[in-house]
Amino acid sequence: MKKQSFMDKLEEKLMPMAAKISGNAHLQSIRDGFALAMPLLIIGSMFMLISNFPIQSWMDLLRSTEVNGNTIASYFSAATNATFTIMSIFVVIGIGYAYGGKLKVNQIFSGIVSLVAWFILMPFSFEFTPEGSEEALTVNGLSFDWLGSKGVFIGIISAFLAVRIYKIIIDKGLVIKMPAGVPPTVGQSFAALLPAAFVMTAFVLIRFIFSLTPWDNAFNFVYSVLQLPLQHIGGTLTAMILVYLFAHILWFLGIHGTNITDSMFMPILYALSAENLAKVNAGQLPENIINVQFQNLFATYGGAGSTLSLLIVAVLIAKSKRLKQLSKLSILPAIFGINEPVIYGLPIVLNPLLMVPFILVPTINIIISYVTMNIGLVPIPNGVIMPWTTPPIVSGFLSSNWQGAVLQLFLIALGCLIYYPFVVAIDKNNLIQEEELANESEEA
Repeated sequence: MKKQSFMDKLEEKLMPMAAKISGNAHLQSIRDGFALAMPLLIIGSMFMLISNFPIQSWMDLLRSTEVNGNTIASYFSAATNATFTIMSIFVVIGIGYAYGGKLKVNQIFSGIVSLVAWFILMPFSFEFTPEGSEEALTVNGLSFDWLGSKGVFIGIISAFLAVRIYKIIIDKGLVIKMPAGVPPTVGQSFAALLPAAFVMTAFVLIRFIFSLTPWDNAFNFVYSVLQLPLQHIGGTLTAMILVYLFAHILWFLGIHGTNITDSMFMPILYALSAENLAKVNAGQLPENIINVQFQNLFATYGGAGSTLSLLIVAVLIAKSKRLKQLSKLSILPAIFGINEPVIYGLPIVLNPLLMVPFILVPTINIIISYVTMNIGLVPIPNGVIMPWTTPPIVSGFLSSNWQGAVLQLFLIALGCLIYYPFVVAIDKNNLIQEEELANESEEA
């Protein structure tokens, strides 16, 4: 009987777990829900970036120039407030929509019911202390805190619970069926009537139950008991390293590891980024080092494994036809964060020679980036969400000023040094294979 290698054992243990996680309807819905909200979050962040572009004279101009009694900066802030500041609304609709698709019920109504259920649980008043006053006033209205990052986790829970109740009522047959000939839109609306009523009734009951507790409402409970502890844990260097370690092991086995880890980790990172953006919008310094920008802009370059460094080395030194051609074709997509050609074409998947640098380089990037930001050498990312395809150097400058661009350049160069001996070994091996094939062809 053939003895199993370490890689065989690792694959045997991780493959079923990864398949189970990647196939989980709840995690897929979270991922897809955030994906639906992503365009609006990026656009809102871009307006924030314009009004806070890291040139002091530009920021002073926008904040001092008034049009119709409002500064130019305030007009840009309106776009941010209409998108990123109320991000939880889009996330709740997106997750409800995606989860409705998984449960095979009307997706539009699933998203709407999720939003209504979430609003039922939300407190409709908040405390506000006027400037120059020491006494807080109770104001009727919706707090931007709950509409923004603080409401994300309760939004996720509300969407899952609302759509699940909606599905149960439909399966029980408790729907109003309209006669034939009624327009489909009208029929769907009446079919959603009773399920939506059950959902709303259930959430009214939940609101009442929480009003009897010390937390007063479900939002306070979820934020203090679940979200805040998770943000503290997820916002640590250790958590980021462990998440990336797991993701890269899955990548090495041929599984899209980032898709799996993002579905669990992204809600935490988005909440941390939103807090940073709120600080910047208020003229303060961001505090959360770990966030979406940190992951997307400072952990890897050229995709998983930070393979842009590998390709730069290959373009410069490769002598074998295979590696030379592959690196030339792959380096342009890698600049924009796309590296499937090198992951599966080199390949990196199940290639023991490349496992060490593939995991080591992102880990070093994370540690160095965290330390430099923690000691103040590089500004903490400002919370502006940029497309993950934004090239390095540019993204570093927009997120953390010129220091961020320099850090990215340094990390890419350091990655080249780490990958260099491994690229040399692969190139030599390819040359040997190419010579053997050439000899066999001549003999034939």
